[in-house]
Amino acid sequence: MRILYSSLIIASLSAPAFANTPAPLKFSSYIDGSANYLSRSNHFISGAHDRVNDIEPNGFTLQQAGATLAWQPEQGLGGLVNVLAGRDALNLAPYGWDITTSIQNIGIAVMQTYVQYTKSSFSTRVGEFDSLAGYEHYNPVGDNNFSRSIISGYAEPGTFLGIRETYAPNTALSISAGLNDGWDTIEDLTRRATLELGVVYTVNPQFAFSLQAFNGQQRATDGVTSGPTGIRNAIDLIATYHATEKLTYVVNYDYGIQNRAALPHGILGTAMWQGAAGYMNYTLNERWQTSFRAEIFSDPNGFRTGVQQVWKEATITLMYLPTKQLTIRAETRRDLSNVNSFLDKNGHGVGNNLQSFGLEVLYVFC
Repeated sequence: MRILYSSLIIASLSAPAFANTPAPLKFSSYIDGSANYLSRSNHFISGAHDRVNDIEPNGFTLQQAGATLAWQPEQGLGGLVNVLAGRDALNLAPYGWDITTSIQNIGIAVMQTYVQYTKSSFSTRVGEFDSLAGYEHYNPVGDNNFSRSIISGYAEPGTFLGIRETYAPNTALSISAGLNDGWDTIEDLTRRATLELGVVYTVNPQFAFSLQAFNGQQRATDGVTSGPTGIRNAIDLIATYHATEKLTYVVNYDYGIQNRAALPHGILGTAMWQGAAGYMNYTLNERWQTSFRAEIFSDPNGFRTGVQQVWKEATITLMYLPTKQLTIRAETRRDLSNVNSFLDKNGHGVGNNLQSFGLEVLYVFC
């Protein structure tokens, strides 16, 4: 597999570039900081985090400082490199990436680095890149909430290493297929690769949907390069409805299943998980926006969170944009479980709920 990727990169670099519409070399960067408060600790009783990125229980955090260098012409050869520093890098870095520093919970990770080649309606991408799944993104610039959804961290793949071919015959339809190194890893190349298929279709200016499917061989436990393997299948569905110019509804549903998965109490068996998140985003005016998110995640086998539970959350976010570069988000969030899965800050008590408050400051330099 490693030889295949290397050969494809060399072939892409050797291909002639069709620069019918030259694209400038673009650089973009941002910095994202927060103040967060959790009523309980940031762990389940299993030891797994009960949040995705906003995991500091108290105080201030440098969430991310991101920089992207991109050359992406409409036709011909291009590429992109995205580097991330901050607390989130420790969680988001794919397995196999050597985090060079973790001083005061600050890591560094290369989140995307790929070459692409576009000819006519076809585009080929080779390297490390985002998976097709999910409404939310690790880059906070395009999100509407400070905290990340449950399903974005526990139900969906984040980073792939491989090759993806995309066919876009028009502006309404895009079809993608890829062969990748699996969920959030760039190191474990001895398993069977993961096949990804995706369709994005814009029905009209008001309604669009996307459907992604994944099939591949995964370890019984994520983040390792040895041990038992099973077959993991997953689907991801996103539907977006622009009710008005100011009001947008989004639904994101995920379902996954894996055989030979490591379950609690040392059991090796079949695991299933599913979840759904709904969003209502409303723009009050050019300065103020609001967002409401509600979701439910079912982990009946305890494979994703380490606890056999049904986990729910509701988030209300108010956004203030004093300038085009600066975004301030204030949110309150309530998490609930059908069992006592949330660990208290003293490490001894447990409860079935978690209350949090967050304030995020995001500045986009360019």
